[in-house]
Amino acid sequence: MQARASGILLPVFSLPGPYGIGTLGKPARQFIDFLAAGGQKFWQILPLVPPGGGNSPYMSPSSFAGNPLFLDLDELAEEGLLTHDELNAAQRDNPDRVDYAWLRETRLPLLRKAFERGREKYAPQLKQFEGEEADWLPDYALFMALHDHFDKELAQWPDEVRLRKPAAMARCREELGEECAFQTFLQYLFFRQWKAVKTYANSKGVSIIGDLPIYVSPDSAEVWANPELFQLKEDMRPSCVAGVPPDAFTDKGQHWGNPLYDWKYHKKTGFAWWKRRGAHMARLYDVVRIDHFRAFHTYWSIPEDAEDARGGHWEKGPGNDLLDVLKKVPGLALIAEDLGDLDADALAYIAQSGLPGMKVLVYAFDPVGESAYLPHNCPRDAVMYTGTHDTPTFVQWLFTEANPDERQYAFDYLRLREDEGFGWGAVCGAWMSPCRLAIAPFQDLLGLGGDARVNAPGTMGDQNWSWRVRADALNPTVSGKLARITRTYRR
Repeated sequence: MQARASGILLPVFSLPGPYGIGTLGKPARQFIDFLAAGGQKFWQILPLVPPGGGNSPYMSPSSFAGNPLFLDLDELAEEGLLTHDELNAAQRDNPDRVDYAWLRETRLPLLRKAFERGREKYAPQLKQFEGEEADWLPDYALFMALHDHFDKELAQWPDEVRLRKPAAMARCREELGEECAFQTFLQYLFFRQWKAVKTYANSKGVSIIGDLPIYVSPDSAEVWANPELFQLKEDMRPSCVAGVPPDAFTDKGQHWGNPLYDWKYHKKTGFAWWKRRGAHMARLYDVVRIDHFRAFHTYWSIPEDAEDARGGHWEKGPGNDLLDVLKKVPGLALIAEDLGDLDADALAYIAQSGLPGMKVLVYAFDPVGESAYLPHNCPRDAVMYTGTHDTPTFVQWLFTEANPDERQYAFDYLRLREDEGFGWGAVCGAWMSPCRLAIAPFQDLLGLGGDARVNAPGTMGDQNWSWRVRADALNPTVSGKLARITRTYRR
C-alpha cells in the first residue's frame, strides 16, 4: 500500500444512472474520473456478488458470481443485444433508491432477450469462459436455474435435488440446460464488463478495494454443491450458525444465520476452497477487505434452533493456518475488518497478523476516556474511516446518535464549522491521521444524514442497500475541495 493515500467508499449499486441501480457503464467511469480529479488513489466497494436475503451482498447465493443487476445496458444495446425501446422501458424515475422488487420483475426478462440475441455471437468466448470458471460456474448456474424453477430456498427443495442424488442431478441438468446457459451468459457479460471497469480505474491511478464476506448464505450454491465445507446436519441444514454475542449495541447479539465452516475439513484439504476464493478475489480487486476478520481467531457459534445470539459460544477459528494461505495468493493485498467487541486474545491475534486494521471516526469521541479510534491514537499501519457501510453517516451520528457530551467533544476535536460543512470536518480529521490510508463514504463528502445510510445492522427493509447518489453530486466543486484537502494532508 502506498505511503500516504486516500479513497472513497461507494457501492456500485449507489452509482447514479437511469436504469434503477448503479451499473458497470458510463456512471462507473464518471465516478472514477471524479476520484482521479479529487486526487484519490482508491475506490472501495461492497461485494460484487448477487444480493440475497434482505437484498444484502453479505447473504449472497454465491461467493464467486457477479451481480447481473450491475450489467451496463447501454453497452448491450451498442452490441445489438437490446433495442432503443427496451432501454427506455428499463429506465426508472427514482434516482435516490434502488427498487429491488421492480428490478427482479423487469431486469432478468430483459436480459433474457440479450441472451437470445447474443448466445451465438459470443459462443467461442462463452466456451472459453466456462473452461476458465469450471470450478464454480456449472454448479452456480444449475443452482440459480433450480432456484427459479422451484421458486423456493434450498432448504425447501425436494430431497433428491437438495441432496444431489445422481439421477436427479442428471435430469435437472438436461431439463434446465437453457436456463443454465442463460446464467452462464450473464456471468460472462458481468466479468467482461467488470474487467473493463477495473482496467479503466487502474489506468487513471485508482485502485479497487473489494470486500470478502467471511460467511456464505445457507441458501447458496456453495452449501448445495460443497456441503462438506460447512457444519451441516445430514439433511444439509446448518447445525450451528454465525453471529456475534450481545454487546454495547445489541442486548441480544446478532443472529446472522450463515452456516459455519468445518475448519477441520478445510485444514485437511490445505484450504483448497479458500485458495480458489483468494485467487478469484485477486483477479477482481487490487486490495481486499476481509469482513469479520476476528472469526479467524474465534467465532460465535449459535445453535441452529436458537431464537437469538445469546445462546451461542466461542469456538476456535482457523487462525494463521488460513491467513498464511491467503497471504501467499499472488496479488492479494489484505485489510482486516477488526471492528466489534474484541477481547485481549483477539486483539493480540489481529496485531500479530500483520494486516492493517480499521479505525472508525464515528466511534472515537468518548468525552472522558481515551479511544483507539481518535486520529492521534491511530497507528500508521491502519485504515482510517470516517464511517463504513454499517455505521450512520457522520452527520447522522453527530446530530441524532451522539449524546451531547460526545457531540461537543467531536466539535472541539475536529474544530467543526457549519460554513465548512460538518462532513468535510470529518474528512479532514481522517485525512490528517497518521494512518497510511484514509477512506470516507461519499455521503460524508456531501454532508448527508440518515436518509443516505447504506445499512443499519440487525434490521430488514427497503432502506438497506438501496441508497443512490445523484449524478450532479459528481461535480468539480466537490472533487476540487477533496483534492485540496488531500494535498493539504499529503495523501
